[in-house]
Amino acid sequence: MNGEDGVTSAPAQLEWKFSQVFGERTAGEEVQEVDIISAIEFDKTGDHLATGDRGGRVVLFERTDTKDHGGSRRILERMDGPVSRHPEFRYKTEFQSHEPEFDYLKSLEIEEKINKIRWCQTANSALFLLSTNDKTIKYWKVQEKKVKKVSEMNVDPSKAMGNGSAGSSSASTSGLKPCLANGGSLDRSYSYLSNDFSFPSSGIPSLRLPVVVTSNETSLMARCRRVYAHAHDYHINSISNNSDGETFISADDLRINLWNLEISNQSFNIVDVKPANMEDLTEVITSAEFHPTHCNMLAYSSSKGSIRLIDLRQSALCDTHSKVFEEQEPPGSRSFFTEIIASISDIKFGKDGRYLLSRDYMTLKLWDINMDSGPVATFQVHEYLRPKLCDLYENDSIFDKFECCLSGDGLRVATGSYSNLFRVFGCAAGTTEATTLEASKNPMRRQAQTLSRPSRSLSSIARVVRRDSQGVDANGNSFDFTSKLLHLAWHPTENSIACAAANSLYMYYA
Repeated sequence: MNGEDGVTSAPAQLEWKFSQVFGERTAGEEVQEVDIISAIEFDKTGDHLATGDRGGRVVLFERTDTKDHGGSRRILERMDGPVSRHPEFRYKTEFQSHEPEFDYLKSLEIEEKINKIRWCQTANSALFLLSTNDKTIKYWKVQEKKVKKVSEMNVDPSKAMGNGSAGSSSASTSGLKPCLANGGSLDRSYSYLSNDFSFPSSGIPSLRLPVVVTSNETSLMARCRRVYAHAHDYHINSISNNSDGETFISADDLRINLWNLEISNQSFNIVDVKPANMEDLTEVITSAEFHPTHCNMLAYSSSKGSIRLIDLRQSALCDTHSKVFEEQEPPGSRSFFTEIIASISDIKFGKDGRYLLSRDYMTLKLWDINMDSGPVATFQVHEYLRPKLCDLYENDSIFDKFECCLSGDGLRVATGSYSNLFRVFGCAAGTTEATTLEASKNPMRRQAQTLSRPSRSLSSIARVVRRDSQGVDANGNSFDFTSKLLHLAWHPTENSIACAAANSLYMYYA
């Protein structure tokens, strides 16, 4: 990928190490459905991480091992070479983003599950992010606020005047009953709890008003700034921020809408693939993403395995695409499952916007947006499952939607698989890196032998030697369809990966 200006040696294969785990399950502990993580996202700096779960909660984590170092030093460290410190995050806060709802017009229950989270630009030390469930997008502001407390009122009852000075009143206090710190009397008749409360004729000698003071303690407050609702008839599968910092898109099965962050009651429909007759529907939108630097460009993928690049400058409604990226299937290879496994579940732009990564059921494909003839690389994620497609169809696993991610330097890609495994591939010229890791405290425990360099041609895919038997992968390890690693994210500047295994968040570094 990066060796176009000259011959460069392939980067060395990374050795991944366990960093942290949040929400680790004990042996035999049953996982609650609402606790299963459904979204992961690093912010642009990599200092904050957000996760969403099926219970509608958003949990934020912040990095701690860079807190003691100034920004300039961090920049210098990144220029000198990879950061050698052990990356560490800590729990920051959590809030309830979405609640279960019911659509009375369509008699549909809208679950609270968080589908996607996207970080927005920070301002005045406050964090901003977008979160969405199937129907409603919300814009959140998370900010530290100083805690306000009522000052202590421990006044000596023997002192007459409390707040005031003794000389400020001519009333003698020698004959009065002792008073409480808040000005009440110990006598029941003058207690604020009494129904027949009345002021004593001689007045209350020590009236203490509570004083609210700002303490040095801080508390994180999450506040919903805007709600973007009632714009999607179908389930939202993607949201993506624009590089202009002002707009974002939301995509469902048939439409993509463009929003302004400041306007919640109006959006513009920019892509509509809904046919006049729904019987003519042949494909749906599965994912959409803005280009990282060009605010007028975005890409969206379909259930037929194609990716369309559109330019917002061409027309208000982007019915036509600038480019389409798809790989033609070899003749004679079509089967009942061909179209199902070709459906793209996730797409991600590289940091510079030159390359685009897509994940279908069996493979990762890397595309150069300047070359629409075919992918520049194809990576086999779990080829040993190909003989099991019928079983996967029977238990609906074939419809699982795995996410994918690229490293900040563009040299590697990663995606998840079954049995809580995830795979990391090198995509630089000349590399054969293909690592299998397990979401556990010993990630290299299930390390697979590197088979062969991923090939571009699908014809070579069919020639892969299949040594697996029922329930066993190509390396003799049993696989579990119920333990699937769908969600993961790569740190924007370092070789660090966060991934979700059920309700546990695992973090690794290399």
